[in-house]
Formats: sequence, C-alpha cells, structure tokens
Amino acid sequence: MTQIRDFLTGDHRYCDALFAAVEAALADEDKARAAAAFSAFNEAMLAHFAAEESLLFPAFEAATGMCEGPTAVMRGEHRQMRDLLASAAAALAAGNSDDYLGDAETLLILMQQHNVKEENILYPMCDRQLGVGGETLVGALRESIIGASPVNAAEISSSEAAA
Repeated sequence: MTQIRDFLTGDHRYCDALFAAVEAALADEDKARAAAAFSAFNEAMLAHFAAEESLLFPAFEAATGMCEGPTAVMRGEHRQMRDLLASAAAALAAGNSDDYLGDAETLLILMQQHNVKEENILYPMCDRQLGVGGETLVGALRESIIGASPVNAAEISSSEAAA
C-alpha cells in the first residue's frame, strides 16, 4: 500500500529534479533549454498544489475538523510559491537571468521549508487520520498529478522509491 507521505514526497523529489534542470540549463547558458525546463517545473508544481488543495486538504479537514490548522498554513505557502513562480517565469521570459536566480533562490528556501513541514508533519497526520481511505486518495492524487503521462509516472515512481 502506497502511503500519502510516500507518494507526495516522491512528487516533491520529482519537482526538485525539474527545478535543478532549470539551473543547469542557465549555467550552460542554454536559454531555450532553461525555458523548457522551467515550463515543466512550473506545470509540475502547479499540479502538485492543485492536487493537495482539491483532494488532500479537504479530505484531511473533513476527517479532523481542522480547517484553520496545517492545511491553512500550506495553502498560504502555496500562494507565496505561485507568486514566486510567476515572477520567475516573467524574469526568464524577459531574459533576465539575475532576476530569475533571485526569485529561484527565494523559491528554493520556501520549497525546502514547506516540504519539510509536509513530509514530516502533515503527510504522516494524513496517513494516520485517513487510514484505509488514504490508499484511495493516493490513487486520486496520482491521477490528478500524473494524469496520462507515463514519463511523469515513471519519474515520480522512481522518486517514491528513493524517498
């Protein structure tokens, strides 16, 4: 049985790898590759946020009755990261690597702090509170995040195994 923590931690690692690919492309001064890598990273991050906000958080809130607790904090951090993603995308589109790297540095710090809270606090709480229903939820999260993309499925599955 795949737990919520395992699956979503694997997706965090997948997003981290996409993020690193943007920086590698910029280091190689390959703006086209950087733009493509950022597009994939942005899409993966937004899909992750959407799945948590539409599936995981409501299930957790329904099971616990906590609507202003950890899920409210995570939603707020998602908003901050969405703003940084938009700013980074604009900087990259304008060809301003320095502005992109500034946004990316802030985003990296926020992502690291956010992921630690989710992986060590929220996801284990979800696994405990949702019990057997968590396995069904993992299937819905997987479908929401991965959709029909076998490339993403393979990448996230290998990230899950490494987590």
